[in-house]
Amino acid sequence: MTDVGPVPASQLPPGIRSRFVDNGNGLNVHVLEAGFETADRPCLLLLHGFPELAYSWRKVMGPLAEAGYHVIAPDLRGYGRTTGWSGDYDADLAPFRATNLLRDVLGLVFAFGYRSVAAVVGHDFGSPVAAYCTLVRPDVFRAMVLMSAPFGGPPALPFDTANKPPVPRAAAADVHAALAALPRPRKHYQWYYSTRPANADMMNCPQGLHAFLRAYYHHKSADWKANKPYPLKAWTAEELAQLPTYYVMDLNEDMAQTVAKEMPGPTEIAANRWLTEAELSFYAGEYGRTGFQGGLQWYRVRTTGAFDLDYEIFSGRTIDVPSVFIAGASDWGIQQTPGALERMHKSACTRMQGMHLIDGAGHWVQQEQPAEVSRLLLEFLRKI
Repeated sequence: MTDVGPVPASQLPPGIRSRFVDNGNGLNVHVLEAGFETADRPCLLLLHGFPELAYSWRKVMGPLAEAGYHVIAPDLRGYGRTTGWSGDYDADLAPFRATNLLRDVLGLVFAFGYRSVAAVVGHDFGSPVAAYCTLVRPDVFRAMVLMSAPFGGPPALPFDTANKPPVPRAAAADVHAALAALPRPRKHYQWYYSTRPANADMMNCPQGLHAFLRAYYHHKSADWKANKPYPLKAWTAEELAQLPTYYVMDLNEDMAQTVAKEMPGPTEIAANRWLTEAELSFYAGEYGRTGFQGGLQWYRVRTTGAFDLDYEIFSGRTIDVPSVFIAGASDWGIQQTPGALERMHKSACTRMQGMHLIDGAGHWVQQEQPAEVSRLLLEFLRKI
């Protein structure tokens, strides 16, 4: 990974600038910023997911700034032009645990001179970071918007076990053995992303990085017409096998092979307005320089369970700030963890203002339908 300067203005929409900020937690954070021209604006913080970047918010930053906000979108730890993290597979995973990602974000907010922000908005893997921000520091993060990935609450500590045996925790390995034993043997993408070869599989794929990303983004978007999500009944092999192959893969294929089967044709690519070839080239250029391992470390933290005990200290806490959930109607991400959407709405978030599923959008909702996302964000902010 090589250090680079700010993103040239020619590669960004008007009114957005690129800069670097020390977050006091070991990172020189690359941020995109809009609405910076005048002081004392309320702040909005936008947190991206995988495999995305601060650049993923480019289409909504302008409208939010025009409404009077100072909009800040960082490249998170492990991504883009932010430096101070290790992309070594054998490096310590502790910096990528959720509590340290919260420290990254809190340090960035304070570095900008804010004691609080009007709202934190998290998409995909940015969603649990936003959730822990509001769970732990509601005094700083006054409202929350989650996109595409529901947050079902922190893990529960065993309860009422002094005079009765505790209920054994489910073994994650069981479902993976069952997936591999299906008539069509399968594997879960998060556990594949946690393997040593995953980064090289994508970086060195036969079709090239640009084509890989085109197929990956297409496969999870509303443009792939087979994305018609519905609730799954349980975390079992038979239920999970109903997910598309970008979530539950064929056992002997890597992710590049998986999405290559769904590569759109030249006519469909030329007609794509939410991710032009020039915009896709920005992603390919950034990931070509950094690789994917920084983002994949986040998956490894989750699948190893190495830091689950850290999160159990928040057992029983709820998110009590105003919140809203936004996703694409064609996004399987809202259903990939059975029951999470219902837990978020019924118990994890006590002031959920609404759940919006946007037609014509898959997983990349703020890129596929930025006008509607901007409208919903501003409607929510006005209400609170």
